[in-house]
Amino acid sequence: MRILLVEDTRDVGEAIAARLRALGHAVDWEVDGAAGDALLAVQTYDLVILDVNLPGLDGFAILRRLRGRRGPVPVLVLTARSEVDDRVGALDLGADDYLVKPFDFRELEARVRALLRRGSGHADNALTLGNLRLDREARSACVAGEPLDLTRREWTLIEILAARPGRIFAKGELVERVFAFEEESSENAVEQIVARLRRKLNAAGAQAEIRTLRGLGYQVVCQE
Repeated sequence: MRILLVEDTRDVGEAIAARLRALGHAVDWEVDGAAGDALLAVQTYDLVILDVNLPGLDGFAILRRLRGRRGPVPVLVLTARSEVDDRVGALDLGADDYLVKPFDFRELEARVRALLRRGSGHADNALTLGNLRLDREARSACVAGEPLDLTRREWTLIEILAARPGRIFAKGELVERVFAFEEESSENAVEQIVARLRRKLNAAGAQAEIRTLRGLGYQVVCQE
């Protein structure tokens, strides 16, 4: 999924970005609040991880401006402030969850999974289409109980499609959600990922099929 991280503490930001990228997410990382706010005005994200104490524009101001634009993206606030009033203030401004620093990265990953599930309308970490099962926590896939070996980007793309079966995703939208700004990306790259996924799904006998709708994009459907 496409995640925006706004965190000005370098070692914390680097660690969070590395953990999330290792899980297959595309991460845009900004250290300045104003720069993060500018990205939110033009780019769609699946999740925002937002520090409170930022240069340029603090996290509460960014959150207020985001919700003022009626941006529906889930927001996880990171704060070194442990006071109840600060936590309540963040939630009242529209934050979906918060973590108090210092935190365990396993808890961060669990909260990220929960917010991404909520955003896609799923109650747990499993996505199932016929005999294809995706485990979001383990980042694993299997067909009829047999493991399916996927690359990081193949996993990300099938997760996006499988979270909303039947929905048509334009190639441009998939480019934005699979790749971060600093990564080389193109619609041709998405086509190549889809081609590899199809080969692997077909070879495994998966009932999930990725369809191309000419001029529109891709959708995944289940053929029982």
